[in-house]
Amino acid sequence: MKKKSIITTIVVIIIAVAAAVLVWPKGDTEVKFEITEARFDTIRSSVTATGTIEPVTKVEVGTQVSGIISRIYVDYNSVVKKGDIIAELDKTNLTSELNSARANLASAKSDLDFQKANYERYKVLNEKGLVSRTEYETAYLSYRKAQETCRMMTENVKKAETNIGYATITSPIDGVVLSKAVEEGQTVASSFSTPTLFTIAQDLTDMRVIADIDEADIGEVKEGQRVTFTVDAFPNDTFHGFVTQVRQEATVESNVVTYEAVISAPNNDLKLKPGLTANVTIYTMEKGHVLVVSNKALRFTPNEHLMNKNGQIKDCPGKTKVWILNGNDLKAIAVKTGITNGTLTEILDGIQTGTAVVTDYELSSMSPADGTPAGNSNPFMPGPPKKNKNKK
Repeated sequence: MKKKSIITTIVVIIIAVAAAVLVWPKGDTEVKFEITEARFDTIRSSVTATGTIEPVTKVEVGTQVSGIISRIYVDYNSVVKKGDIIAELDKTNLTSELNSARANLASAKSDLDFQKANYERYKVLNEKGLVSRTEYETAYLSYRKAQETCRMMTENVKKAETNIGYATITSPIDGVVLSKAVEEGQTVASSFSTPTLFTIAQDLTDMRVIADIDEADIGEVKEGQRVTFTVDAFPNDTFHGFVTQVRQEATVESNVVTYEAVISAPNNDLKLKPGLTANVTIYTMEKGHVLVVSNKALRFTPNEHLMNKNGQIKDCPGKTKVWILNGNDLKAIAVKTGITNGTLTEILDGIQTGTAVVTDYELSSMSPADGTPAGNSNPFMPGPPKKNKNKK
């Protein structure tokens, strides 16, 4: 059964080959070349990514003491100066703590005065031998304890005064209020972490883009490279900047590794707003006014079997070459190449601007019946209808 199948297959192949031979045009082969010219152009390659626009300097303002917000002096988009009061906490409890600390300090000072006088009295009596050594040392110890207590109470007063100062919240920088997380009457607690009350951006005319660069492209990104980007809010505008920093920390999300690149984004017209998504193009290589040819020209290799009826093929030594037409002859010219972006390649030596180089060719056959090109058509497809010779 297996032998019969093999024989059947061979018969089918023979029939197909015979049909191709009978149907395929017997005319001469014609070669048509695709030509391009060497020209001066800008050669560049780029990396695309997405990122988020944010202010260069952004400060989150919080509070180190707990309490109730009694007054708020700013709102969203408020312009503030460094040192301006933007909110106040209720100071009732803080004032009470300060008064208590001051009272304890006054008591400690009174005790210190008494212990000092008592120690000096025992010191005189000890020098005259009128009291025991133990009594003298006890008086000295009480005096030293009173000194330490007075120092501790002094620090408690300083702490209470500082806490009252924290109850008045001021702007740490000149800028614009981006967010406000509290309202008057709201209680804030700073037991475990400092709560964020306001977010202030220093200068909205000086923005930046934090772009996520894929690990496959990060090796090409360097500081100082030119960048263009767009945002959906202004689709017809193209914004410009440059790479100011390439961060070393990697971010892994859904098994995708990315690195952050910081891009400057001047914003003199204030179109760019914090949080906008930017579609970024980083030009990792850029060289202007260089002689270039298409990479297809460097990959082109003529087929000698197909060309032997259309002229001579004149090759040349060297691994990198382009081919030009000299009448019906194909001639190879060795070239020295420079940078490439995958589409165009810089030519350093070998040809000049305007040189016509071959990038590809197409074969066609001339039909012996009517002299029209048959082209690279399928021989098994039906041809056009024949003319009726008997038609008058």
